[in-house]
Amino acid sequence: MVTGRRCFTGRIGLEALTRLRDSLAHADGTVGYSLEFDVDGFDQPYVEVCASGELPLVCQRTLEVYLQPVSVSQRLGLIRREEQEAALPPGYEPFLVPADGLVALADLIEDELILALPLVPARAGGGDEEAGREAGEAGHGDRVNPFAALKTLKLQ
Repeated sequence: MVTGRRCFTGRIGLEALTRLRDSLAHADGTVGYSLEFDVDGFDQPYVEVCASGELPLVCQRTLEVYLQPVSVSQRLGLIRREEQEAALPPGYEPFLVPADGLVALADLIEDELILALPLVPARAGGGDEEAGREAGEAGHGDRVNPFAALKTLKLQ
């Protein structure tokens, strides 16, 4: 694929990504992808993995399902031995090619999507702003100044 400078684009169903599926609320939907194999100016073989879509996750604040937009773009330096990792150009992530030279394209896409998952899934605006605003409005007038007692002290 590298020698032929192959490019693959399409969509893959979330149900086909078995390792990612465990982190999702459900497996309905698809993700668009693009894989480009090539060799750079330093004779380093690589694959450019791009994927984008929306992943159904469970918000850890509200426990409701929401769609997390993801967009990944990563250049993987294809190496045969771990020692070759140190020679990769900046911006490349290492990918150790199996001895048989066969790479499952879905695995490359799935790996990058797993890495793009948030550590703690939380919908943007998942209720914290509203709860904070209500607490601020309720407590604003009743707030006790901790330095009020200092007004009674006189310098001696």
